[in-house]
Amino acid sequence: MKHKLRPLTSTALAFAGLSLIATTFVPAAKADSWDKMTYVTVHERIIAGNKVLEPGTYVWKLLDSQSDRHIVQIFDKDQRHLEETILAIPNYRLEPTGDSRFAFWETPAGVPKAVRAWFFPGDNFGQEFPYPKKLVAQLASAVPTPVPVAYKEPATEPAPKPAPQPVASPEPVVATPTPTPEPAPQPTQEANNSQPPQQEPTLPHTASNIPLIGLTGLTLVCLAAFLMFDRKRRETDLR
Repeated sequence: MKHKLRPLTSTALAFAGLSLIATTFVPAAKADSWDKMTYVTVHERIIAGNKVLEPGTYVWKLLDSQSDRHIVQIFDKDQRHLEETILAIPNYRLEPTGDSRFAFWETPAGVPKAVRAWFFPGDNFGQEFPYPKKLVAQLASAVPTPVPVAYKEPATEPAPKPAPQPVASPEPVVATPTPTPEPAPQPTQEANNSQPPQQEPTLPHTASNIPLIGLTGLTLVCLAAFLMFDRKRRETDLR
């Protein structure tokens, strides 16, 4: 069974935040329902598993295994060369369709779309491919940054001078009258001519009362002696 890849509509998977792009393959012959063999023709590069498939025709089918029905093999058109083997997981849909459907993971700009799920005609279950994190990261790092056609290098201009800051208008100052200081009174001529009265010089008090007291005592002693002498003389005269 040969199918040609033609894009239909793109729907967003809200629960996973992923882009789901469905493509329809028009059957050209009856396919084998056991291995799900399908001829797939792609017109642009896509990622399947960890392989980047170039534009061309490929044969997709399941590995002939009774125990595991989720091993997908991708061959070239003549099935002489195995391009990729993918360990898929079950993926279910509510309503089957009469043609093959493919869903794609969301990838960065410039990176080929990565196949997320493959549904065989008439089946409500399909094969889900894991997201190729490493391959997408390598391809994204190799994507050159696009440059606009009209892009021009900015001319080097001198740094602009800072804008002058607005100066606040000064507040009006209310002048308050200051009292005129009165002139200090000038000294009169009489006051200038008048001199303080001079004090009379006084002798310092150098003498003390001790000599006076001694002199008084000596005088009294002499007087007593004189009186005694006069008394004795009188007594002598009376005898």
